Amino acid sequence: MSATATESAGEGRSLQLSCPRCAAALRWDPDADALTCGHCEQRVEVPRGEAVIYEYPYEARAQAREGFDLPVRHTRCTRCGAEVSFDQNALAKECCFCGSPQVLEEASLRRTLRPESLIPLDVGRGTVELKFRQWVGSRWFAPRALSKTREFRAVGVYVPFWTFDARADSQWTAEAGHYYYVPVTRTVMINGKLTTQVHMEQRVRWEPAAGARQDAYDDWLIHASRGLSVELSAKLGRYDLSKLVPYKPDYLAGWSAEEYAIGLEDACQNFLAGVRAEQRRRCSGDVPGDTQRNLQVRTHIHEVYFKHVLLPVWSLTYQWRGQSYAVLIHGQTGYVVGKAPVSWVKVLLLVVLVLLGIGLVALLASRS
Repeated sequence: MSATATESAGEGRSLQLSCPRCAAALRWDPDADALTCGHCEQRVEVPRGEAVIYEYPYEARAQAREGFDLPVRHTRCTRCGAEVSFDQNALAKECCFCGSPQVLEEASLRRTLRPESLIPLDVGRGTVELKFRQWVGSRWFAPRALSKTREFRAVGVYVPFWTFDARADSQWTAEAGHYYYVPVTRTVMINGKLTTQVHMEQRVRWEPAAGARQDAYDDWLIHASRGLSVELSAKLGRYDLSKLVPYKPDYLAGWSAEEYAIGLEDACQNFLAGVRAEQRRRCSGDVPGDTQRNLQVRTHIHEVYFKHVLLPVWSLTYQWRGQSYAVLIHGQTGYVVGKAPVSWVKVLLLVVLVLLGIGLVALLASRS
């Protein structure tokens, strides 16, 4: 790489990415898909084929590398609890996620594991503004004047996740139920007369069943963020993990990265519980017949590998009549989720229209 890389004393291999032309700080540019200099507009490509993505055996987790390999500053939000590291040249005055000004800058005392891969921020600031405008315009109950708002704050941030790979061997036993039907005679009252009818009644024949299956899991994603809730993450939608690239600090230049709030051990327990539940579901699908009962599953999970990954999100906050609203934009697809203020005039208008519609229908019905 042609950018200047300097080591920072006391931080090991810590890179300061500088422009090779004017020595100003470089910044990852999602639109250019490269590092760019804000001073002289020099562009520096980031090679993507020179490294491999490491996945560590869970038993060898102590060997995983630490840190971001980039000089950063560290903040903690006292409202939502998110802990974010960001470029040392930047100044954090508000939380990336909730927009709270209750942000404290402090030293990070945790020895966090280094990300092994990430999806580079791929949605630029111009696209973020366009997506935000479109999203606001699609909110029917939002005040019309909201679409003309000019003041909002958009921050690109990398959110932490864990991924796990494993193999699962399951053995199961159950009682498989097969439906069959028998004729049953019933006496019923029809038009004041007792009448005999024959109905086919469903019954179940139970038989013992057993089986086994082997499954492999790859890149099972475990949410590790405090700033981005699990619910909002689900609403944002999935990431195309085939686009993961080996971690390089270059991609973080000029942006923020949240430190994981869910540690490796807890994340692994969540993963194992998820695999056992999924194996039970799959084994249930293997039971023959029409119904089942007393399903028992024994699962052995082995060859567990993990890696720490960062996925990109734009966090956008805006003010409306003294109140702060937060919007999140998927850093790979541009999909938008968030909250918008409600225009009670529009709500009242809708209620009136509905009532008028009901009245009109009732009037037409009374005349027919």
